[in-house]
Amino acid sequence: MQTVTRGGEPVEVSGRFLEKGDKAPPFTLTDAELKDVQLDDYAGKRKVLNIIPSIDTQTCAMSARKFNERASQLDNTVVLVVSADLPFAQVRFCGAEGLDDVSTLSCFRHPEFRQLYGVSLDSGPMAGLCARAVVVLDEEDRVIHAELVSEIKQEPDYDAAIGALDA
Repeated sequence: MQTVTRGGEPVEVSGRFLEKGDKAPPFTLTDAELKDVQLDDYAGKRKVLNIIPSIDTQTCAMSARKFNERASQLDNTVVLVVSADLPFAQVRFCGAEGLDDVSTLSCFRHPEFRQLYGVSLDSGPMAGLCARAVVVLDEEDRVIHAELVSEIKQEPDYDAAIGALDA
């Protein structure tokens, strides 16, 4: 069990968070059209998994915007914004913000994702949601960057995530 903080208060995070060099476990998540998608659906592409607690929070919204902005500059790369939000909320947010270079995926039907990727918030008022994290995968689903953000209210290190794709 790991711990992050939310406003300085400890929050338990369960599951094993991925590390650089790990092979990403397969997942099934729900897309904007309520269809189940799998990691294999993105085979051959580099993937930035922007894992967030909820698209309806300021920091999560900012990270979706920033990765959307940078995504248009990346070759053979998809940005997947993963949260427990319902796909309806994810679509509403992206439409209102004009975000078209990210794909939103929900773990609302597939809570096992949180354990598989080591981002399951298990205590505090956000229990049941995902911790804030960024996992970058190469074309063969190997982890080339992983950050579990230590304070939920802080943004991830965008430069490190994008830099891993340039290495």
